[in-house]
Amino acid sequence: MRMKASLVVVLAVLGVNGSSGGSSPIGVKSVEEFNRKFRASILNTDHAAMLAMWAEDGVDLMPGEAPLLGKKAIATWLTGIETSGAGSRVSVEELEFHDLQVSGDWASEWANEHQIVQPRRKPAVEGYGKVALVLHREENQQWTIQQEMWNDSPHR
Repeated sequence: MRMKASLVVVLAVLGVNGSSGGSSPIGVKSVEEFNRKFRASILNTDHAAMLAMWAEDGVDLMPGEAPLLGKKAIATWLTGIETSGAGSRVSVEELEFHDLQVSGDWASEWANEHQIVQPRRKPAVEGYGKVALVLHREENQQWTIQQEMWNDSPHR
């Protein structure tokens, strides 16, 4: 009887919190919209839009670099990219997202990425990689990046 009562409590909590493990269609659609904005911010080199997508205590793990801890560190990194890449533009940004999982206010996914950057007065640079994202839905119902990790790949 005690086990049955415990099971009822667990099921009630899961039902109330909406954390039964399934991805709601609304949650999936809102993350897909987030992904479109994420891609657009990269393609348009819109660092302000990119930074707005981050949680205050977000963590960015870039290849070959120390972890960027918090929005302030990420803003400093973006400013450095802006300065060192002055005149560069992203001409191609392809992101193919996979394995989207939404559970309540948390989501995770990963993507294959293909990017071509056109520096000023230099040949274009083409790269392939993967990105993993952990997202959190804030009180304003907007998804933010809680954790991001990139790596390079020789090809898709």
